[in-house]
Amino acid sequence: MKYAVIVLANMKNPLSSVDYQSVTDAFLSGGVFLDEVLVLPYDAPAAVSKHITRLSQDCDGIFLVCDGVLNDFAKGTVDSVSGGSVKFEGVLKETQERIYGVIPAGSEGARTVLSQVVPRIDRRRGQRYCRIELGVAAAPEGEVRRALSFAERAAEGKLFLHASGEYGLTKIEVVYNRETPKMIADEVVRVLAGELRDYLYTVNGESLPARLVDALKLHRMKISTAESFTGGGVGGAIVSVPGASAVFYEGVNAYDSKAKCARLGVNEFTIKTKGAVSDETAYEMAAGLITGGNCDLAIATTGVAGPDSDGSGTPAGTCYLAVGTKQRIRVFRYDLLGDRETVTKTAINFALFHAYEEIG
Repeated sequence: MKYAVIVLANMKNPLSSVDYQSVTDAFLSGGVFLDEVLVLPYDAPAAVSKHITRLSQDCDGIFLVCDGVLNDFAKGTVDSVSGGSVKFEGVLKETQERIYGVIPAGSEGARTVLSQVVPRIDRRRGQRYCRIELGVAAAPEGEVRRALSFAERAAEGKLFLHASGEYGLTKIEVVYNRETPKMIADEVVRVLAGELRDYLYTVNGESLPARLVDALKLHRMKISTAESFTGGGVGGAIVSVPGASAVFYEGVNAYDSKAKCARLGVNEFTIKTKGAVSDETAYEMAAGLITGGNCDLAIATTGVAGPDSDGSGTPAGTCYLAVGTKQRIRVFRYDLLGDRETVTKTAINFALFHAYEEIG
C-alpha cells in the first residue's frame, strides 16, 4: 500500500514555514511509510489538483498538511478531484478506493495522525503496528548511529527503527506488526538500551520531566531549582507533570548577579573573579539551595543563551548546569549551538536529565 503527503506552503515568503516534519514522523511512528512527500505553493491550486490526481492513480492514502487557515481550500481541492459525493468527517474523507486527509501542521497534526489517521489506515490494511519508544538525552550523534546500526542487525529486517530528536533529546521507536516475533523486538530494545545506557531515561515513552518526578517520588526526595539564563524553564517543566507538588519545593529565578548573591549565597568574589557564567557560580547556586535545608536535590543553571556574547566575552551557547545533593554537587559544561530558543531548551533538557541521572 502506498501513501503520500502534500505540504501546502507559502513559497513567496522565505520567513514562513510549515512544520510538517513532526507530522511525517508521526506517520512513521504508526508504521505508515510515505512513498512521496511534496511541498507545493498553496496559491497554485492547479498544481495541487494535478498532483492529487496523479497520486490518486496508485496511492491508497493522500494527506494534505497545512495551517488551519487553508483547511477549506485544501478540502475543496480534494473534493474537486475525488468527487463530492463522500464528505469529509473531521480531517478525513474515505472512499472505497482510498483515504484522503487534511491535517494541521506541527504537534497538533502529529497527534491527529496517531489518534485518528493511523487507526483508520490500520483498519483498511488489516494490520496493526505496535511501537516501543526509547528516550535518550545528551547522546552524541555518533553514539546514536552506532546503536541503531547494531539494532538494525538484531532486527533481521523484521521491524522498523525510527529516530528523531530536538533540543538534546532523541526518541527511538521500534515499530513492528503482529507477525514480528516478540523475541526479536525484545532483543532490539535490549541492544539499544545497552548501547545507550549512559543516556537512557525511558523505554516506555514517558517524558523526561515525568521520569524525574517519578524518581523523586520513589526516593521520597524534594527538588529545588536556581535558574539564570533558563528563566524558570527547568522548574516549569517539572511542575507541568501532574503530582509534581509532592516533590517540588521551590524555584528561584536569579537572573541578575546581585540576586545570585542575595538569594542563593553566591560569593561576590566568585562573581568578580570567575564570572556569573562559570563552573564556580553554578556550583555555589546549587549549594545555596542545598544548604537551605529544604530540598534533597538541587538544579542550578547559568549561561549565555545568545544571540550575542555577554559582557565578559563568554561565547553564546556556553552554559554550566549544576546538579547536587547533600553528598555531592556536579557541574556540567556545554557549548551549545543554535539560536536562543534552541540553546535554552536544550540546556533545560540536559539539566533535567542530569538530575534524573543523579537519582534514577
